[in-house]
Amino acid sequence: MNIKEGSIPTALGAVVTTAGLISRQKAKKSLAWGVVGFGLAHIVLGSIDYFQHKNDNL
Repeated sequence: MNIKEGSIPTALGAVVTTAGLISRQKAKKSLAWGVVGFGLAHIVLGSIDYFQHKNDNL
């Protein structure tokens, strides 16, 4: 199984961001937005890692 670097943090970030957006209704808004920001940071950093190592396999 060949999983490219950066794809796991990006997927994790998508899940966490979705969970934060869903929990805005039930949890404190500042906590929910913190979770959303944490997820978005994972998406950005995972995407950077993915595209940096994309050219290593050529």
